[in-house]
Amino acid sequence: MNTATNPAINPSAAHLRVVSDRAAGGRPGITLSGVSKTYRSRDGDVVSLRPLDFHINAGEFFVVVGPSGCGKSTLLKMISGLLAPSTGEVFVEGEAVTKPHGNVGIVFQNSLLLPWRNILANVMLPIDMKGLPRDKYLPRARDLLKMVGLEGFEKKLPWQLSGGMQQRASICRALVHDPKIMLMDEPFGALDAMTRERMNVELMRIQRETGKTVLLITHSIPEAVFLADRVLVMTERPGSIAAIYDVPLPRPRSLDAMADPVFTELVQRIRKHFFTQSTLD
Repeated sequence: MNTATNPAINPSAAHLRVVSDRAAGGRPGITLSGVSKTYRSRDGDVVSLRPLDFHINAGEFFVVVGPSGCGKSTLLKMISGLLAPSTGEVFVEGEAVTKPHGNVGIVFQNSLLLPWRNILANVMLPIDMKGLPRDKYLPRARDLLKMVGLEGFEKKLPWQLSGGMQQRASICRALVHDPKIMLMDEPFGALDAMTRERMNVELMRIQRETGKTVLLITHSIPEAVFLADRVLVMTERPGSIAAIYDVPLPRPRSLDAMADPVFTELVQRIRKHFFTQSTLD
């Protein structure tokens, strides 16, 4: 799909299909059907997310971009089963999400590695917590560390690694139990600009080699366009879908893609959604 001829999918338009529960059952990937979230407080209800309807295809790199407080992290928590929606249903790999489940790996803004465990032990943490057989997953943990360039660092403690290396280890930790889906909440927000760019390229390579479905949340419009197959743009709180854009840049991508006129045009188009609302980088 060419963004020049089909600039966005508008959720208020008739061609944005609301997925029924019956259609969602059995579909690979992630489906949200009428999902909203309202928090209770002493001062009354606070609406975080208006009803959302969209589907993320299996193996897709899907990025959500929006201003602070628009409900992006709430969305991720509901997909992981850590938070129940107020209305609607979430489906992961065709199954309704009613509790935390093992089909996702989560990467946060900070690596959250345990300082007293070495890197290999940190990667193996989900295996230990789930009571899975170590002899089965230990080779996978070592293979993942090798894939992200951390072979030879298995016995190092987190403080002995750079921030980028720590985030690579946290990605390995999210993948070690072989989930179908990887959820990423501002995973590189704490890194310097140059390291962040390198990590974006590395993340795309990891996703390509593993074939995982990735849902990444970011405040950065250039990062969203660079990484994504599709970008979902959210409004300010209460969050809703402003638009969904296809990214027609070929893969694999290098940093040179940021000089492509298609990249520049799409970044500018998404930024216009926030021109009178918020400042995004």
